[in-house]
Amino acid sequence: MQATTAIALPPGPIHDVTIREVIADLHGNRKFPDRDGPRPNGPQSAADFAEYGFSIHPEQGDLIYMLCRAMGARRVVDFATSIGMSALYFAAAMRDNGGGQVIGSELVPQKAETARRNLVRAGLDRFVDIRIGDARETLRDLGGPVDFVLIDGWPGPGPKSLARAVIEVVAPQLRRGGYVLNDNAEPDFLDFIRDPANGFVSMTLPIKRGTELALKVA
Repeated sequence: MQATTAIALPPGPIHDVTIREVIADLHGNRKFPDRDGPRPNGPQSAADFAEYGFSIHPEQGDLIYMLCRAMGARRVVDFATSIGMSALYFAAAMRDNGGGQVIGSELVPQKAETARRNLVRAGLDRFVDIRIGDARETLRDLGGPVDFVLIDGWPGPGPKSLARAVIEVVAPQLRRGGYVLNDNAEPDFLDFIRDPANGFVSMTLPIKRGTELALKVA
């Protein structure tokens, strides 16, 4: 069994000791590809990175939790779930809001299973439904309006980024007053979210080299 590396999380809005321990363990054991190995901006597929948990940072997670608590969010979307880091923050907010559902989307089954184990360990698995497969299909029908969407997925090949494709699918299902948080600043995603014709106002936050936060206003 691989030894874990404990880290001390900075003070934040989540006070539950068990949840904080799981989050700290995941941050302490981040695994990155070797310099000569596969890179996420190369031609490889997401499956080539099944053992790597590319995830949001604690500041982004705390922001997700705070916004979801403030707006009383009950239904949120987590793309891509990976090993469950962002799902933990979302699910903690659902629990503390009195109930709700996190709709996760993860392409790699191995990562989805790891995420489920982490959520079970944190006592939050009952709040999360992880849909395995291409998010352009798994998120096409969310079963009703959602309050918040995280877009932090695999870059993907082709002229259109996966982030742009996913926001086009989920934007009509996001309620007015709902938020979108984007981690990777894909140029065509930013073109969409910053175009007033698409119904959003947006700003770049100085978190993790730039995190885009958008509010649906129309």
